[in-house]
Formats: sequence, structure tokens, C-alpha cells
Amino acid sequence: MLSEVSAPQSAEQAGELAYTITGPDGSPVTEYQEAHEKEMHLIVVRTDGTQYRHVHPELDPSTGSWSLPWQWEEAGTYKIYADFAPTGDGEDTLTLSRTVDVAGELTPVTDRLLSAKDEVDGFEVTLDGELTAGTSSDLTLSVTQDGAPVTTLEPYLGAFGHLVALREGDMEYLHVHAEGEDPAAGETSGPEISFMAEAPTAGRYYLYLDFQIDGEVHTAQFIVEAEQGTENESADAHPDGH
Repeated sequence: MLSEVSAPQSAEQAGELAYTITGPDGSPVTEYQEAHEKEMHLIVVRTDGTQYRHVHPELDPSTGSWSLPWQWEEAGTYKIYADFAPTGDGEDTLTLSRTVDVAGELTPVTDRLLSAKDEVDGFEVTLDGELTAGTSSDLTLSVTQDGAPVTTLEPYLGAFGHLVALREGDMEYLHVHAEGEDPAAGETSGPEISFMAEAPTAGRYYLYLDFQIDGEVHTAQFIVEAEQGTENESADAHPDGH
């Protein structure tokens, strides 16, 4: 269980974000195993899909509290996702979430358009592939700079990129898996990064790609529409009925 999240109550107020994971017996969990090179991944995003952050808090093993310095850039309602793998639970990760309201003058973002391209920090990122509800979808993201392919993508969290997908509306968190072999230390790649994702329902999804070049992490954002799959596609995705 994810405890209530302690954080600054208003935008632009400096402070600390903290929370605890408790086990079935109600006691704080203090031992974790690494997943994607970290014991804890914290995803924070406003419910309109903006203000995305992917960070890695520190654990106080004496109390089980995870924390990091924190300041909200803008007011609004936020979803907070703790993605982790407790020790002894095999390789499966868990994702728990909470909602936090942040006071202040709110400037909502409305009428966001579908977008399969983004420009961030001088890089252009293009998304190829379509999400189809109920079946596995291959997504390929290509990174270029000034029209030239970028081949200096560095390993980040055990792959050449990390992709998060959230469903518009209820902000359900989808698990997305990078395809290909795990990169070796010092290895570079590009311009393409491939992932496999499965959308549970038709509708809009927010996608966020973290990629690293020259030691700096950049985040590209997309909005895509998942179409309803056919019965044959769903059967192909789940041949055993699961």
C-alpha cells in the first residue's frame, strides 16, 4: 500500500515529497530489489497530462520512508505513481498511485491535439506505430538532430530509452517494455528505440520517452489514439485466453 504523500501544499513552495510503502501486515517495506537499475521509480504528472517528471527518491531504511526535495511548478491535481519491486516478489514490479491537489492559480491545458512528434532540447523525436486496444503494439521512436539521425543514445535505466504510457481520463498506468538486448556499459545506439505496449481500451494515451545523450536525460511527449482491436487481434495477443 502507498501511504498518503507528504508534499508542499502550493505551487512554487520549496519542501520535501515523502511517502512510505507498507506491506500486507501494515509495516513499512524496507527492502527492495532493483528494477530498471533503481529500487524506486516515482512518476509524477498532472491529470491533464502535463508537468511530467520521472525521479528516483532516496530510502531511509530505518523508517521505510522515501523522500526527495520537491517543488511544484504549477497548481493542479497530480497523480503520483510509485513503481518498484519488493524483495521476494520475483521479477514482477508493482505500481501504486495516489492523487495530490496542489493549491495556486491554475491554468488548465485543454484541447490538446494528437501528436506523434516532439521537439525537446534541440532533438526531434518521432513515434512510429499504432496502439491497438487489447493487443500488443510495437512502437518505434526515432531521434534526430537538425535532420540527421542521432546514434549516440546512451544506456538509461537498463535500456536506450524509458517509455511511460498513461490513459487519458483515469490516468491508468501502462507497463511498457523495451525491446532488444540490454545495452553494455559504454555502448551507444540510435536513432531508433523500440518498445512493446498494450493498451487495455480504446482512447487517448499520453506517452513520455526519457532518453540520455552526453549524460543528460531528455523527455519527449506524445498524445496518441488507441483504436479498438478486432477479435482476431485480441485472440492473437492472448492465445491462451489470458
